[in-house]
Amino acid sequence: MPTAYDDLRILIVSSSEKGRDFLLGALKAFHAQFVSLSAASDARVRLSFERFDLVLVNAPLRDEFGADLAVHAADDAYAGVLLLLRADAYDQIAAQVADQGVLAIPKPIPHGLLDQAVRISLATRQRLLRAQKKTESLQKKMEEVRLVNRAKLLLIQKLGMTEAAAHRLIEKQAMDMRRTRADIAADLIRTYEN
Repeated sequence: MPTAYDDLRILIVSSSEKGRDFLLGALKAFHAQFVSLSAASDARVRLSFERFDLVLVNAPLRDEFGADLAVHAADDAYAGVLLLLRADAYDQIAAQVADQGVLAIPKPIPHGLLDQAVRISLATRQRLLRAQKKTESLQKKMEEVRLVNRAKLLLIQKLGMTEAAAHRLIEKQAMDMRRTRADIAADLIRTYEN
């Protein structure tokens, strides 16, 4: 049975080979496709054209600290983002990045915390994706309502129909022609606005 962890794409950004190897080993249970980079600049390029489910930034990086990259990843994608921070930097930076949707984890990482953080990030990502789909669906419905209302107004103005008659006409044509109300409304708008 497929799980939420099938077909994952995980980006690991770590200038330290030891840190990268640790993360790859700790995450092998997720059966993901891993991409490992050592510089923030390379990661930004990859994030601009590739989709990742999870981004792990092991700070500090060789070309920047890593907090900006983590925030960038959280802003530009629906990926879960984890920022691994040295204990001396954790208190200062964790609160700043949390407001941007980045989960910070102190190093050295306590046993089990990385696994929990990954699962929380992935679960949050799933919720964001569901919310995005609902938003898109609502936007599509709102656009249909706007088109239908515009078409009804044109029918009222150009043909002298009542609002109820214009509504029935659009509904009937949509059913008879097996098309959406938005398609019928768009046709009417093209016809009566020209």
